[in-house]
Amino acid sequence: MKYPKTRKQLILSITLLNTLIPTSILAEETSTGNLEETSDYDVISVTATRIERGTKEVAGAIDVIDSERIESEKMFNIKDAIQGTPGVLIDSKNSAYDSRLIIRGAGQKANYGVREIMVIRDGVPMTDPDSFSRFDFIDTQDIERIEITKGPGSLYGAGSSGGTIQIISKSVFDTDSNRVKVGAGEYGQSNLHGRVAGDINDSNAFSLTASYRKSDNDWRDWNEFESSQVSFKHGLLLDNEATLESELSYHKADLQIPGSMDENDFERYLDSGEQRDTSSQWQHSGRYSTIWFFNSRYEQEIGDLTLKPRIYANYWDHYHPVTGAINDNPGTMVIGTDLEFAYQHHLWGKSTLVSGITARRDETKDSKKFAYADLETNPPPPWNPMGPDTIVRTLSDRPGDLLEVEDATNTLYGIFLQETLRPTERTTLDIGFRYDRTSFDIDNTAFGEYDWGSSSYVFFPTPVTTLTDKTFNLFSPKLGITYALNEVFNVYGVAAQSGQVPSESEIQGNPKLDAATARNIEVGLKGRSRDWSLDLSIYNTRVTDEIVSVLNPDLTTEHQNAGKTSKKGVEISGRYNLTNRFWTEAGFAYSDYTFEEFIELVRAGPVQIPHDRSGNRLPFVPRQQYSLGLGYSHPSGFKAVVRSNSWGSYYMDNANTEKYEGYEFLTNLMLGYFTGPHSLQLNVSNLFDKRYATEVKKSTNGDKTYSAGAPRTAMLSYAYSF
Repeated sequence: MKYPKTRKQLILSITLLNTLIPTSILAEETSTGNLEETSDYDVISVTATRIERGTKEVAGAIDVIDSERIESEKMFNIKDAIQGTPGVLIDSKNSAYDSRLIIRGAGQKANYGVREIMVIRDGVPMTDPDSFSRFDFIDTQDIERIEITKGPGSLYGAGSSGGTIQIISKSVFDTDSNRVKVGAGEYGQSNLHGRVAGDINDSNAFSLTASYRKSDNDWRDWNEFESSQVSFKHGLLLDNEATLESELSYHKADLQIPGSMDENDFERYLDSGEQRDTSSQWQHSGRYSTIWFFNSRYEQEIGDLTLKPRIYANYWDHYHPVTGAINDNPGTMVIGTDLEFAYQHHLWGKSTLVSGITARRDETKDSKKFAYADLETNPPPPWNPMGPDTIVRTLSDRPGDLLEVEDATNTLYGIFLQETLRPTERTTLDIGFRYDRTSFDIDNTAFGEYDWGSSSYVFFPTPVTTLTDKTFNLFSPKLGITYALNEVFNVYGVAAQSGQVPSESEIQGNPKLDAATARNIEVGLKGRSRDWSLDLSIYNTRVTDEIVSVLNPDLTTEHQNAGKTSKKGVEISGRYNLTNRFWTEAGFAYSDYTFEEFIELVRAGPVQIPHDRSGNRLPFVPRQQYSLGLGYSHPSGFKAVVRSNSWGSYYMDNANTEKYEGYEFLTNLMLGYFTGPHSLQLNVSNLFDKRYATEVKKSTNGDKTYSAGAPRTAMLSYAYSF
């Protein structure tokens, strides 16, 4: 019998997992025993429920990237640690801090940054109230672990339906992780990091970290990257056994964003491994940002009550040349608070109530858009000899004439509550909700714009003022249950809903956009033992008013609401210690995402023509994604890890006219030697130097754009711990 490719890969993944877990494990006796016996083999998570809990006890799919994995990667980008997680698609289009991140189909509409996914660092949201996240805030060398929850239902996930990623940095009270680290690699990569922490006295602790990353990325044009980060943390132990942790950090990141390729450019890249051409007119895109970030969190236990208030503030600015215009934001001020408490009591067995309120305000004053000053142009076409010159390409990122001035305020107010009940020794029940109110207040004055029809800038006789005042109310309930089958296996079920707000720019482009609503039903199995772990999730997410992107013939992006979207999937991951020295891991995700109701409005000149896309698959998300890993550790200090990731084929557009084949066995290698305080580590990305696209899109008139994957890159690092 000839199996289709998808079925073959599903059978392969299940077979691999069966080899990871001996048959005797599946026949584990079901006596009650001590259900806490295997707790030492689990890892603790705080993201899904806001309280410390082993991942096996969480009703929902959650992955924890631990310090062992993080230390084995070069951590030049957050994707180094996250890639290969089932249901999570991540890659970088610029080989720097920026990542294209998708969790269960959420986030695919973002051209830049991360959308629809809540990104948190140490409990503080890095995501704007309109769901936009940037990773220039994150010092990738100061990460203890990363927690990923998938789909609706996280108590942290305000206005983000795709899931939550929490990045937990090294604690100020961790005085045993001091080190100096230096690294150098191909294509001008360099990495410097230092951390010093200690006790000032019995009550005060401090840590100081500094990191510097740089890459020339000279395998393609216009892709240099440089980042500097400094952070000071202070920890205070109070007489009432409370703790107060505070941090002040500074970040500066300069990033050139390379242009996309057309089919001919991509063929040349496949032949040479280098990108020297771009089909884009806008050859000098980039983002140059500075960020000041402060947060302070307090924790105190008063009997059965634990108080966890936190406050935060950050101020960031950027110079951001993009398609058609240069954004110059002189500063956005963000202030917020999260007033949380946890109460231990007996309601139905041993119970825990977690509740609190969230408030946040983002305010931007005098943000501007400019035309590009330095341009190569052609005379107007013969059929319009009196028209303006057409723009062929940019010659620099220097600003020219003023196009827009804007003031914007985005506020978020929310309340969350979750009751955790334990009616029996084996059963844990979570009942909770979030309610969030997000408001946009935008005052925009336009003096001109880039006109796609004439490929030129046009200026208005009089300024055009637009006032946008829009509010979204989001209700996100959750009901989850876990049941311990025995000392090793837990099963769970969860029903959850989350809202997804459109971004500020999407609302301006289409004021009729509604918030999307995602409803998820999920069941799963989790197993933990000394030598192995297993996670299985089966989910069905229905999205109403999904916000989707449409790539117009002129390569501009518009956003529309799809009526209904169905997202069904299976995720499997496992790890098994073959011996005291060898371990292996595998992961697989099957995703069946379709538009149930979607009328796509396709622009043809000034007219939008409706096309029925109902029944089509969502673009970019492959049906199958799988990963394999093998590790070795010798008592002498030698370690080796090899990991390989594969993406199946996916459609390039909403019309499902053509597929990109994806890639298979994109492999990374780590070789290291660790002795005493010294470590020497070689990381090789894309070991077999595969040439592939991280993203392929197709416009409504058939034009395709490609973003190149990075070639084989090696980096050698040395660290001294003290």
